[in-house]
Amino acid sequence: MKDALIELIEKISSGCLGAEEIQQIADEAAQAYADPAAFLQANPDINYDDSFPIPLGEWVVVGSLPDIVLFQADSHEQLFEQIRASFGSAVSFVLKAKDLRKAEPLAALKRIQVQLSSLYPEKGGYVLVDFSEPLDDELQAVLVYSCDLERVLALCVEIGIYAAPAYESLLAAQDE
Repeated sequence: MKDALIELIEKISSGCLGAEEIQQIADEAAQAYADPAAFLQANPDINYDDSFPIPLGEWVVVGSLPDIVLFQADSHEQLFEQIRASFGSAVSFVLKAKDLRKAEPLAALKRIQVQLSSLYPEKGGYVLVDFSEPLDDELQAVLVYSCDLERVLALCVEIGIYAAPAYESLLAAQDE
């Protein structure tokens, strides 16, 4: 499982995390998946209990990702503002967060996805991916290079972490 965790974290961090940091997150998450009781005993400062809707190992992964990798917000406007900030001023965006203020969720996600698809064309752009179960926010997502999407989704299935392309997922839910 540790190798799958390392590969997943490498792909969702898109170069934002160093090899040592990725290794440490994967080590801790693998330990937490393998023996949650022993992990909690060895780490008494961890604020986790059985009422959480995700396993301890997944909680370790989610809790260890910095805010330039894991985006959490209560609105699409806030989510996109965090995404923009993560790229810094070197990357220019046509879409502005305020453009999403009055947009319906599906329209907002489509606009965000169109903007993200235009970045890094050599990698096919980015896909906004819903990631894990949001605990404190309405929205929780990561960015994945389009060329890595299939592998990231397969790794998430293997590990047991929920992941789905945000726009396609909401579109499918509304068609039901």
